[in-house]
Amino acid sequence: MPPTYYNELLSTTFRKAQDLTRTRKKKIDLRRLSTEQILPTARNLDRMSSLEIVRLINREDATVAGAVRRALPQIARAIDVVAGALRHGGSLIYVGAGTSGRIGALDASEIPPTFNTDPHTVQFVMAGGPKALAASTEASEDDPAPAVAEMKKRKPGRHDVVLGIASSGRTPFTIAAIEYARCRGARTIALTCNRNSPLERAAGFAIVTDVGPEVLAGSSRLKAGTAHKMVLNMISTGAMCRLGYVYGNLMVNVWTKNEKLTERAIRILEQATGAGHDAARRTLKASGNRTPVAVVMLAAGVTRAKAAAALKKSKGHVRHAIALAES
Repeated sequence: MPPTYYNELLSTTFRKAQDLTRTRKKKIDLRRLSTEQILPTARNLDRMSSLEIVRLINREDATVAGAVRRALPQIARAIDVVAGALRHGGSLIYVGAGTSGRIGALDASEIPPTFNTDPHTVQFVMAGGPKALAASTEASEDDPAPAVAEMKKRKPGRHDVVLGIASSGRTPFTIAAIEYARCRGARTIALTCNRNSPLERAAGFAIVTDVGPEVLAGSSRLKAGTAHKMVLNMISTGAMCRLGYVYGNLMVNVWTKNEKLTERAIRILEQATGAGHDAARRTLKASGNRTPVAVVMLAAGVTRAKAAAALKKSKGHVRHAIALAES
């Protein structure tokens, strides 16, 4: 498509985000948001003993798994979309502000050491930039311009997935990023705690974890944050499983950058292949300290070169690589 088409779409996206920001500043009826309502059992929170407070929070936390369970079909759909994108060399990009942005950043930062992926594979965009990970920059969530600028840097396309996280579903920064990504052909997903939100309407589809009112009214770092951490755990782990970066339930792509991780890799080789400790250690060394290569070498009884070739042909899918190497 010609550049003028994208420029028109970008201009429309930016105007819509600005209109949303102006509307939000004029009037926000928080009573309509389930996450902003008052939890009746917490009305006397400031009068409770420490034990009463933790019992109440624990009781409410126990409801989060149910809210996530009701969204499992949409979460499974997200896993398939993300796995398909990554299989074609695309990226998963989390976008959020405040607690939502920090949860996305946490999941993105944990993927490379767990699955030995390129940092480009799972990224995050945070309202206020990296400094907002440790400092409060709430005003930045109302500005759509930085969101569009950050997304332009990442050039999302048809092989990418952009997942916008906002408990309220009304954050202009996140909506602008989703709308820009969608107009560039990327797959888009909304993760919210409120149904029929502007973010849900902006995205291709939504995952809604309706956790209800918070113990501390409006504090989305509580149940809402817990629910969204659980969902991102499922999406990223599930996608990596579908890509074959897991063998059984073992982290066969784990980094070996220190002694602890090297010992973990050796244990993984023992568990995955039944090899003895010494054989696992020797094979890991022979593989160039690449755990998936060592797994294929031991499981298929092949050389390092053949194991590496099989992994390349299977695009890193360890189980498929073992079958290729054996044949």
